[in-house]
Amino acid sequence: MSYSEESREAGTTFEDLLAAVGKSRDRDAFIRLFEYFAPRIKSFMMKGGMTPDAADDLAQEAMLTVWQKAVQYDPRKAAASTWIFTIARNRKVDVLRKQSRQGPYVADFPAVEDTDQRPDEYVNHKDGIRAMVHAIDSLPPEQAGLIRKAYFEEKSHSDIAAEENLPLGTVKSRIRLALEKLRRSMGEDRA
Repeated sequence: MSYSEESREAGTTFEDLLAAVGKSRDRDAFIRLFEYFAPRIKSFMMKGGMTPDAADDLAQEAMLTVWQKAVQYDPRKAAASTWIFTIARNRKVDVLRKQSRQGPYVADFPAVEDTDQRPDEYVNHKDGIRAMVHAIDSLPPEQAGLIRKAYFEEKSHSDIAAEENLPLGTVKSRIRLALEKLRRSMGEDRA
């Protein structure tokens, strides 16, 4: 038996359920409202162009607002369904306003990695990476290419030698020379 059939048989309306939530925080009444309206709100939001996950989140937020504001519902002003869908629409408008304040290019920026580093340590780490990339770019091309293959592509010296058609000893000596230059340019030459 569906919710609406059960409600009609009991003579309970959405307005009655909403009033019960508002007056006495009736959890059973809220569950019945949630089971009926949440999927419909989600569907309504998806028809408006939202992704299923975003529509589901918005439906849950709208229903949470229904729970919190049910005491303000006045059946003389609107049907329960109208009141609930108005809350959902208002939540959608709030989300869209928040997104527009963040600017049109927010999605283009990479997310900051989850880290336990303090902000200054994180910035220093990122600066160090930039300095390393710059130092590699300033190496002679044959050395820079070998460093990238060995450390970024994680290829073995033997694989690099075969790929570059170079003797293994040449690959090893070029990588060693490149690492020495990198240490000097990064200020890590301790000798």
